[in-house]
Amino acid sequence: MAVTVHLSMPLRPFAAGKDRVAIPGAPATVGEALAALWRAHPALRDRVVTELGQVRTHVNVFVGNESIRHTGALATPLPGTCEIAILPAVSGG
Repeated sequence: MAVTVHLSMPLRPFAAGKDRVAIPGAPATVGEALAALWRAHPALRDRVVTELGQVRTHVNVFVGNESIRHTGALATPLPGTCEIAILPAVSGG
C-alpha cells in the first residue's frame, strides 16, 4: 500500500518544506496515517488536530476527493493506494 499525504502551502514549513510526504507501512485508517505523519513531522499535529485529537474545524482532510467529515473522520478506512490531502478551510465574503 502506498499512502501519500499532500500538504497545503501553510503547512509545508512544519514538514521541512515538503509538499507531500510518503507514509511508510500500510496504515488502515486516516488516523493511523496521520499518526505516522506526526512521528515524522511532530509540529504538524497541533496545526491539524485539537488537543482532543479531533480534526480542527478550519482544516479539511480528504482521501481522494472525499472529505473525511462524511466518511468516518479519523476512522475512515484507507484503500490500497491513496492520497490524503490536508487543506485549510476557505471562506470569504
